[in-house]
Amino acid sequence: MPDRIATTRWTGALTTGSGITNLASSGAGQFTFSLPTRAGEPNGQTSPEELVAAAHSACYSMQLSALLTAAGTPPERIDTQATVSQNQRGEAYLITGIRLIVRAAVPGADAAAFRRAAEKAKDVCPVSVALSGTAITLDAELEQ
Repeated sequence: MPDRIATTRWTGALTTGSGITNLASSGAGQFTFSLPTRAGEPNGQTSPEELVAAAHSACYSMQLSALLTAAGTPPERIDTQATVSQNQRGEAYLITGIRLIVRAAVPGADAAAFRRAAEKAKDVCPVSVALSGTAITLDAELEQ
């Protein structure tokens, strides 16, 4: 599989500067961020934590789809929300937890099989594995 590349340029001091991250591999876009919007309201900018949430929700959804399909119950729809919690300790910002909320329509799946697949996807999706030092919780519901 090819590597994926993002680049970031930060300009200025931490408290007054700003950064821009480019999704270099795909050319899909660029995102601006700064400390005030990272620690406070987004005001149209993103943060590293929001980008982690985006990566996790996308990765988890794909992993769950693969597991459900392999079990013979391909999903009609999977909606995943990832919420990244953070706190500041001294000068460091720490990701303290990630909460995944998934709602899915999976024709032919029973609730127990869906729950097993949802838990396994949480444990084996590559982003979950990369973030294994962080508490990841899951709220999964099968919708009919």
